[in-house]
This record gives sequence, structure tokens and C-alpha cells, in this order.
Amino acid sequence: MKEYIERRAEEVARYIVRSNATVRETAKRFGISKSTVHKDITERLQKIDPALAKEARKVLEINKSERHIRGGMATKAKYLHALPGSAPIRKKL
Repeated sequence: MKEYIERRAEEVARYIVRSNATVRETAKRFGISKSTVHKDITERLQKIDPALAKEARKVLEINKSERHIRGGMATKAKYLHALPGSAPIRKKL
């Protein structure tokens, strides 16, 4: 594995552990795809630093278990910001 990929995988994992970041936040922060974040944590980092990989996976599992709550909060915020008296926001089918 190339050295810059190993460094990135370690940096991504440290960021996730330090900030309890989601995969999406991490991908945006590092300018990589969500798939790359997953691969860095689950495959690449396991070979480089198994202890760090385990810590990062714990954070990602917690985030995964809470994502339905964040989704509900986002939907609530969306509808609270609709102007009073205006037509409801509806998605086109």
C-alpha cells in the first residue's frame, strides 16, 4: 500500500475518533468519497493499526445507530423553516 494512503487512513481515523464525526462529515473534510472513508477504516487501517481501527469503528457504529434520529431532526427543521401561512413543502413524485 502506498504511504500517502496509509497516512490518510490514520488521519481519517484520528479525526473520526477525536470529533465523533460521521462518514459524510469526514468525507467532506478530507475531500474523499464516503466509500473511501469506509474502506480506509474497515480494510486499510486494520492492517496498519488495528487498535485505532477498532476505536474508529466504534464511533461509526454509534453514528450509524443514531442516524435515524438525525434524519428526523433534519426533517423537523426543514418544516419549521417553512414560512407561516405558505403552502407546505412537498416533494415531486
